[in-house]
Amino acid sequence: MRDSSRLTRRAALGLTAAALPLAATPASAATAIGGERLARDGIQAGDASTLPRKLTARSWLIADHRTGEVLASYRAHLRLAPASTLKMLFADTVLGKFERTRTYRVTDADLTDVPSGSSLVGVKPGILYTVHQLWQGVFLRSGNDAVHVLAHMNGGIAATVAEMQAKAKDLQALDTHVVSPDGFDHPGQVSSAYDLTLFARHGLHDEDFSSYCSTRVANFPAGGRKTFQIQNTDRLLSGAYGLRPYPGIIGVKNGYTSHAGNTFTGAATRGGRTLLVTVMHPANGGNEVYKEAAALLDWGFGKGSSARAVGTLVDPLSEGGATASPTPSGAKGAPGASGSSASSSSDGSSPWPMLGGAAGAVAVLAGGAFALRRRRAAVAAAKSRDLDGS
Repeated sequence: MRDSSRLTRRAALGLTAAALPLAATPASAATAIGGERLARDGIQAGDASTLPRKLTARSWLIADHRTGEVLASYRAHLRLAPASTLKMLFADTVLGKFERTRTYRVTDADLTDVPSGSSLVGVKPGILYTVHQLWQGVFLRSGNDAVHVLAHMNGGIAATVAEMQAKAKDLQALDTHVVSPDGFDHPGQVSSAYDLTLFARHGLHDEDFSSYCSTRVANFPAGGRKTFQIQNTDRLLSGAYGLRPYPGIIGVKNGYTSHAGNTFTGAATRGGRTLLVTVMHPANGGNEVYKEAAALLDWGFGKGSSARAVGTLVDPLSEGGATASPTPSGAKGAPGASGSSASSSSDGSSPWPMLGGAAGAVAVLAGGAFALRRRRAAVAAAKSRDLDGS
């Protein structure tokens, strides 16, 4: 694979295209999508005293999949780096475009822009893959190489990013700004617990999406007739690293980068009821994001079963969803009002202010080259930790 620490022309064009929409979405615009309470700071619940203790995540949300009712949340609209959970939006956007049986022979050009140090499933130039196999690489191993191949099949990185942003708008995921289709760290690439839950809820209506996110193991092509086994990195699904599989778990997507920390959106069914949970950036790494997600699910299936909703997951505009209005800039208690970005500090402030207009595009390009060069050092340090996300 070519050294991707250099900012290629294609990557530059993709970053430029992704940066331009920032002028139309001020960083200070906090949203009240889903209800006024979801725009508030602090825990939102009918009875917060019944919630699990020691929840350290910077943002979390639990909701009913069928009704869309948000049972409880904390900083639901806080904008944070999503890591590989953004791949849910990639799947929502691209999954239905290609038949599972379609084959594609990967070229060197398809892998040129895969970020150095990101998670890979092991896609190799010259090998013929089915679309089905590439999606297994995306969902099970969070393979950025598989994402980039599918994105190139879809017209390229920049075109796919633009389609993902349009899809986010249709889903009314207005906290989300897409810079790359794989979720790897880029300045300005953000989402929220609310938006990630929207992506999961929408995706789970699709049979293929549901099938892929719940697959535990698969055989992946290695060239010729050889294959190697890949396992799902969702620990609540696989039961790896000392965790037991969560009862009734059906996916959906986990993420990790050394910069973003751990993120996870999951879904589980019990007694005929399906709950969605998103946990972003807990204080500790390793299993903590899964433990906090499992604790929230336990609460939702137990004490939370009679909880009064504090908000709702809105429907897509294309499916008749009512247009939600943004909260005016500077609204009291609105999380993310300062535009928390991928390198948000513990108090929610951001040393990477979101950039706007042409000036923002130039700044992103300049910062992109530096970020790509230093990524190797960051990844080397992170390899001593468990990398199971972006």
